[in-house]
Amino acid sequence: QGEIILRPPAGGDTGNFNARVTARLTLWAEADGSGVPFDSSTGFVLPNGAERSPDFAWVRRSRWECLTPAEQQKFPPLCPDFVVEIRSPTDRLSTLQAKMEEYLENGAQMGWLIDPGERCLYVYRAGAEVERLESPSVVGADPVLPGCTIDFQPLWK
Repeated sequence: QGEIILRPPAGGDTGNFNARVTARLTLWAEADGSGVPFDSSTGFVLPNGAERSPDFAWVRRSRWECLTPAEQQKFPPLCPDFVVEIRSPTDRLSTLQAKMEEYLENGAQMGWLIDPGERCLYVYRAGAEVERLESPSVVGADPVLPGCTIDFQPLWK
C-alpha cells in the first residue's frame, strides 16, 4: 500500500510466549499430518497482494501441495487456513484486530489473536462474530484443526 512499517523484534517475554505456543501447535500439526505449520519468519502473499507474516500459520496439505516448488520456496501466494498473532506490549490492539480481519477476508478459516498481557484470546472464525475468551484454560481449534487443543494455563504469567 506504499507504506513502510518498521517493526522491532519481539521482546523476551513475547518471544518466549510465541515459542511455546508455536511449539504446541507444531507438535499437533506434525502428529496430525493434514497440514503444514509455519513459524513467524514465513511471509505469505495474500490474495489482496499484502505480504503478511503471522506468528504461526497452518495451511492444509492439499492446498500446499497445489503450489509449485518455486511458489513454496518464496513467499507462498496464499492465505493460511489458520493463523495466530500474539500481541506485544508495543502493539496496538486495533492494528492486530484489523490484521486478523484481513486474514479472514483473504481466505483464512480461523485465527487466534492472543494478548498475553491481558490474558485473553480472541477467536476469529470465517462467517462468525469474534469471540473473546478471558484467561482461558484450554482452547480448541475445531473444526479447522480437528482435535487440536492447547492448554494455556501454564502459558499465562
